[in-house]
Amino acid sequence: MNTSKISLFSKVVLLIVSALLFGSLLFPMWRIELTAPQYPEGLVLQLHANKIGGDVDIINGLNHYIGMKTLHTKDFVEFSVLPYIFVFFGLFSLAVFFMAKRKGVILLFVSFVLFTILAGVDFYRWNYEYGHNLNPNAAIVVPGMAYQPPLIGYRQLLNFGAYSIPDIGGWMMIAAGVLLFIIVVKETHLLQRFRKPKIGAVLFFLVSFSVLSCTNVKAVPIKLNVDNCDFCKMSIADPKYGAEVITQKGRVYKFDDIMCMVNYCKSNSETKMKDFHVLDYTQDNVLIPAETAFFFTGGDIHSPMRGNIIAFSNENEAKQFGAKLNAESTTWKAILQKQSTIIN
Repeated sequence: MNTSKISLFSKVVLLIVSALLFGSLLFPMWRIELTAPQYPEGLVLQLHANKIGGDVDIINGLNHYIGMKTLHTKDFVEFSVLPYIFVFFGLFSLAVFFMAKRKGVILLFVSFVLFTILAGVDFYRWNYEYGHNLNPNAAIVVPGMAYQPPLIGYRQLLNFGAYSIPDIGGWMMIAAGVLLFIIVVKETHLLQRFRKPKIGAVLFFLVSFSVLSCTNVKAVPIKLNVDNCDFCKMSIADPKYGAEVITQKGRVYKFDDIMCMVNYCKSNSETKMKDFHVLDYTQDNVLIPAETAFFFTGGDIHSPMRGNIIAFSNENEAKQFGAKLNAESTTWKAILQKQSTIIN
């Protein structure tokens, strides 16, 4: 038996990989979403393999005001090269399908990984240059401010939130890479080379890392007298009553009153919220997770927008202040269900 030959399963997967690589040329590869109060529906910059699409004209107009270069497809040599690279990998996959050799699969996978790394480095360089090389004579100049979008994920740029993620074509490329990895693992019998104790240790490490990553969510500090409430639009000045929410996309919304946060979430129910934080009443401008906080409401509590709710990280302190302020204990669940008395 010729062990250098790949299985029928791997050959079928290679056809799928080839189809994904060719098909990705028909869709945008990457997208950068921009959101701001003046653009409630957001702006989108889409990067295809051969052009820049989306709300390019609007974004170029905004870039001009802050001194960034305007974006034009002709200025990027990548757009004239990338289509040929994707076609090359698509044909490479077909060639390996017909050769059916294990070495061909490994070479294809290694080449694809190297290309992905180089593409990521080039994309970062592109973002860095456009975000840092600013016109000093621009209409709006903020000393020390750079406008580099994130390579992936979310970043706040002045009053704009920038969210960078793969688009349809990008997800197709990722799927192709994952399928190639599966073929390599299967054909090289990689899993069988690990002893069971080693696999258990690796799985334990991955699970532990995942748990730590999920629980270690950092709140973004509220800048008093600088940040405005995203619900009532008032300046956040008091360090004891505010709150903030972080969406699943990583966008941060800040509020001067806990009920402002609750009302904002109810008004924007289509947005998926991930983490809620509230200011600790006993500390100045210290955010704590809302799910683990102890709350009191009513009585002599007077918050900026009449939500009249305060939060504590320590239960004993919460009870002491609750008695002192003639307030009633409440829960985070009850607060989320509370009807607002705030006038927006």
